[in-house]
Amino acid sequence: MKHIAIVEDEAAIRENYADVIRRQGYQVHTYQDRPSAQTAFEQRLPDLAIIDIGLGNEIDGGFALCQSLRALSATVPIIFLTARDSDIDTVVGLRMGADDYLTKDVSLPHLMARIAALFRRSDLLAQTPSIEDKSLQSGPLYLDLDRMRVYWHDQLIDLTVTEFWMVHALVKRPGHVKSRQALMDEAHAVVDDSTITSHIKRIRKKFMVIDSQFDCIRTVYGMGYRWDEAQA
Repeated sequence: MKHIAIVEDEAAIRENYADVIRRQGYQVHTYQDRPSAQTAFEQRLPDLAIIDIGLGNEIDGGFALCQSLRALSATVPIIFLTARDSDIDTVVGLRMGADDYLTKDVSLPHLMARIAALFRRSDLLAQTPSIEDKSLQSGPLYLDLDRMRVYWHDQLIDLTVTEFWMVHALVKRPGHVKSRQALMDEAHAVVDDSTITSHIKRIRKKFMVIDSQFDCIRTVYGMGYRWDEAQA
């Protein structure tokens, strides 16, 4: 049984989500603040975490918790579920390592669809790739699919699971345009166009920390993105 953690400081909201998710067959543990959740995560990682941003007196407690959880695991799916709907908060949340960002006006069926999509992706990641599919190289880029690591000029790029599969989708067919929907499908994520755009921006910035001249991920306006080997 999959174990889902819900971190939400409002008891009524917390228990409402927990009840709905339990009825879908998941095991749920709930936490009202960052310290209790962080202590629990250090003892046992959840299979998926749903985190509010404002937790009690900590206005950005969810961001800090996301960072801590991501340090413990690069692959645990993290969903921010919050009333804060600004673009800045969304971008910050994704930069912290979250896989999805939802506002509390999302319908419960939609929330369950996002959870199911992230678990489908996790299950696919657990499958052992064939020998020939364990690595992929394009110029200075090297993808280790077995360990889910990306290297640029032999330096490790710290990508989330969603980011890893987006890069993989682009690199495996360099020069070919991938639509936002195609990237969503290959990353096994259920997000909107603006979230895909935020992921791509964050991926670029991570590469540019190592190589300020990085320009391999090209935007094809009105169509999507492509990996341009000529710029490697």
